[in-house]
Amino acid sequence: MALCGGVGAMALPSELIVHIFSFLSDRDKLRASAVCSRWRECLFYPALWTELKLRIGGGGCSSSDETPKLEFLMRKFGSFVRELQLDDAQHKERWRDAVATYLDQVLCVFTSIRNNRNLQKLSLYGDTFILQQEGLLDSSHLHLIHQGDKKINEIQQLFMEVLSNSRQLRWLSCSFMLGLVTPCSLSCLSNPSAETLQHLSLLDHQLGPLVSPSELDRLSNLHSLALDFTDFTSELCGLLASPRRTPLHRLSLLLNGATLEFKSLEGTATEDNWKALVRVSANLRVYVMALEVDSSELLRVLKPSLPLERLHLDSYSMPVTDATLELISQQYNKTLTHFLLLRDGPDFPDLSINRNEDPLVLLAWRCTQLAVLVIHGYTVWSHNLVAISRLRGSSLRVLTVSEDSIDFDPDQSVCMEGDPVHNLVKEVSLGLGRVWQPCLDSSVFLSEPTQHFHHELRAFSMGM
Repeated sequence: MALCGGVGAMALPSELIVHIFSFLSDRDKLRASAVCSRWRECLFYPALWTELKLRIGGGGCSSSDETPKLEFLMRKFGSFVRELQLDDAQHKERWRDAVATYLDQVLCVFTSIRNNRNLQKLSLYGDTFILQQEGLLDSSHLHLIHQGDKKINEIQQLFMEVLSNSRQLRWLSCSFMLGLVTPCSLSCLSNPSAETLQHLSLLDHQLGPLVSPSELDRLSNLHSLALDFTDFTSELCGLLASPRRTPLHRLSLLLNGATLEFKSLEGTATEDNWKALVRVSANLRVYVMALEVDSSELLRVLKPSLPLERLHLDSYSMPVTDATLELISQQYNKTLTHFLLLRDGPDFPDLSINRNEDPLVLLAWRCTQLAVLVIHGYTVWSHNLVAISRLRGSSLRVLTVSEDSIDFDPDQSVCMEGDPVHNLVKEVSLGLGRVWQPCLDSSVFLSEPTQHFHHELRAFSMGM
């Protein structure tokens, strides 16, 4: 190949330079753009920026000083980016400063993409714990920020313009973005995007239903859906069971005990609704996270015909009962593949007390498809942990149990030689057919639950 103007990287054709740069990360692309004007010209070729992942409020844009950099990125790429992922990171600043920065940066992003007709994927996640010392931040705090009400109105209007101007949107996810989504937002989605949309996720702690039956009826080609459990009404379930629609493959539901104070479970999907939905969507699988929910409420919503594949029970003051685990292991023995049982409390309840068989062992025995088991905050006896590993063997791809949760029966320890922890590790490793260790890092279990739900539902909805 003939090179013009000498030899070396500078003599390569622009098309080849663009192809080489396509293998760089976004951060490395921006660094490379500082080398020379020719590289900068090649690096801002639209084909290199079809996907953009941004973090505001922390990490990459941790303060108002980072806003100009965000403005530069969005001015360059916002009009043609096809996939945009925006995460609002946990804030280290005072809440007033954090919210002011949040509003400015979200305004910047949506102003830049308002007329983007190539947008195919829009994924938004907002931090719900900005006010860590003063409670949850909600929209009532916005009027305390300078021009807060005005800015939030602008953001809501811009978001509706983005939906209205879109023409080929396939993925729309908005989780806990403060003041962004309203019950009217989805009505602005253009008809072409209503036809192409395959995934919808709308979650908000404070607001009522964000998806009306009439709007869901427009979205006839949805493959996956994520909602607050209280918003998944009998009427919505009935619409999804229509044979005129594309069968639903993935459904993610968040049941938050804190919202049950002002969001009732009355009117949610019944057993008959679930039966009708499964008849039409035979391959449907459901992911449920229950956050600080009383066991009586859990027993109320876990219907027998619900095709539950993944269940995450997370609590602080409301431990799960053995009766709840018994119901789960009996009803979902053919579908359950992921089970997370987490509790961030001062004590470690023993679910096997006054029982001949440990409910976790019974769950491992009955749920023949179980591949992921994560436990923290409940007592797990060492001999029961060995039993679980032997029952499921190598098919249990993930067995994560915190070291603090593991206890040893003193009567059995007397009969065994050597260190009990070493013996446990050896026996569980043999049962699983691979090296196993108890988890020493409690932060693995104690991540922000709604953030975990957002990331997990994304992977679940994509079939991962």
